[in-house]
Amino acid sequence: MFGRKKKNQLHTHIDTLIGMNTSITGDISFSGGLRVDGHITGNVIANSDEQSTLVLSDEGSITGKIKVTNIIINGTVTGPIHAQGYLELQTKAKVHGDIHYGTLEIQLGASVEGNMIHQGKSESENNQPPEKMVTLISARPEKQPIATENDGVRQS
Repeated sequence: MFGRKKKNQLHTHIDTLIGMNTSITGDISFSGGLRVDGHITGNVIANSDEQSTLVLSDEGSITGKIKVTNIIINGTVTGPIHAQGYLELQTKAKVHGDIHYGTLEIQLGASVEGNMIHQGKSESENNQPPEKMVTLISARPEKQPIATENDGVRQS
């Protein structure tokens, strides 16, 4: 409304379900919505031309690289995650690997062992400081040199 761009929308329905008693070894490529209740050993990659969504339930696990636009995790992931849009880590989420995300939501109880890297929309936006950036300074500054009018330096 009022000319705003629509935010990345989650794919609203599940096209593919990998059941709780299913184990897959190998890479998966999909489009639309994918829900994983089982176990995958391999990469999970969504077609880049669509708004895709991956949902990993608390019983599910993925060992491998994940590259999907929108991701909701409540299970275990071992490997890097690339969520160009939205990433939600629910209470039982356990991630062992680096996370690249556009927008992030983490619920209490989720754990991450790895780096969390925000992916900006463009290089020009990344070079500018955030609007709400705060520079923290020590409450008890150490002795620092102070320049005087004579360009001499003295200790404070």
